[in-house]
Amino acid sequence: MTTQTQTASTARAGILSAVFAAALGLGIITLAGHVQASALHDAAHDVRHATGFPCH
Repeated sequence: MTTQTQTASTARAGILSAVFAAALGLGIITLAGHVQASALHDAAHDVRHATGFPCH
């Protein structure tokens, strides 16, 4: 009985994680698709500088 419950719980957690990842990915793609190119570039540029990666 415990094994069946644990397996169902693990499967549900995996499905929930996949749904969350898909929703997050679609949200990012949608946001990036509607933002102006200069705003997207500036945001990426600022993140690169904040994390210490050179970009010039």
